[in-house]
Amino acid sequence: MPSFSDRALKLPASPIRKLAPYADAASRRGTRVYHLNIGQPDISTPPVFFDAIREADLDVVAYSPSPGILPLREQIQGYYERLGHNLEIDEIMVTTGASEALGFVFAALMNPGEEVIVPEPFYANYLSFSLARDAVVVPVTCRIEDDFALPPVEAFEEKITPRTKAIQICNPGNPTGVLYPRESLLRLRDIAEKHNLFIIADEVYREFAYDGTEHSSALGLPGIEQNVIVVDSISKRFSACGARIGCLISRNAQLMDLVLRMAQARLSPPTLGQIGAVAMYQLPNSYYQGVAAEYSARRDLLKQSLDRMEGVLCPHVNGAFYSMVRLPVDSAERFCQWILEEFSHDGATVMMAPGAGFYATPGLGVDEVRIAYVLKEEDLAKAMKCLEVALAAYPGRKVREVATG
Repeated sequence: MPSFSDRALKLPASPIRKLAPYADAASRRGTRVYHLNIGQPDISTPPVFFDAIREADLDVVAYSPSPGILPLREQIQGYYERLGHNLEIDEIMVTTGASEALGFVFAALMNPGEEVIVPEPFYANYLSFSLARDAVVVPVTCRIEDDFALPPVEAFEEKITPRTKAIQICNPGNPTGVLYPRESLLRLRDIAEKHNLFIIADEVYREFAYDGTEHSSALGLPGIEQNVIVVDSISKRFSACGARIGCLISRNAQLMDLVLRMAQARLSPPTLGQIGAVAMYQLPNSYYQGVAAEYSARRDLLKQSLDRMEGVLCPHVNGAFYSMVRLPVDSAERFCQWILEEFSHDGATVMMAPGAGFYATPGLGVDEVRIAYVLKEEDLAKAMKCLEVALAAYPGRKVREVATG
């Protein structure tokens, strides 16, 4: 039998989707599955998206220009201008989701064996993107006890080698829900400037910042404008994950020329998705505020529910719509499979993403899960009750040790 590439064989299964067969089997048994494993919002996609596609004056769904249609790039340009970032049109490229943007970035920056430093836990696909291009993810560990705050500068500098090309962050964070304050970004700026590194910032959850906090974009970091790369997407902002429209932004002209060559090789991003995205980028600020308020309320419900569960550690969450949670279990992987295979409460169960898949360091995250609070409050409350009952019934539950003497 012919052999396969080493890079393909090294790719890990997604911790977000790997348990899908068990969820499908539970559904076939008649058990309702609350999907908290994946960042698929249940908030309706804005109607203007569908209206724009229906009203498009098209006889043929043709290829678009490789960097995206001009009306969408102009809308993205205006969106960033309202955020205080002035961009030239050639500094914006439309991509097939943020995933393609990240793939382009890794391909443009990384030679085989070169390294990107990433705070862990991190979005699991970062590892796949790097491995697919023979690059190396070097983790800097953030602790749940510290609410997954960025470690000190020294922790990053200890990881820098002659092979280091970039530092990559997700802000607000997937899977942690942490929003990095501007002071933390400035510390990363200093490291990037000192060692001549790129900063790759995944900012797709920008609007989801809670408790009076505000998002600071890496585009606003002074002095390293040529080193900053931002990836963005309509998937979460407009609850349009399946439209597959993202973008890549950088003021580095050479980088944008290199990724344009890759974009030309893949021809174009989805034409209909772009047409719908143009309409959504014209929505008023009240749209963003309303969605953020909805997620903030869901965050409060999740946090209050988890804090009532004995042995559960839920850190403070002030951004995105995820929480990385420590459970009193022997193995989150086994628990997440067990709760789908062998458990139900009031005819329902819960699907979560085991935490180890969000770490590059072996042995970390084995008792953690990522929970995506993407369901309306009524369903989220029922899911939390399922989880509470399941933890009490799980055979591999850890018993909290009580000090004696």
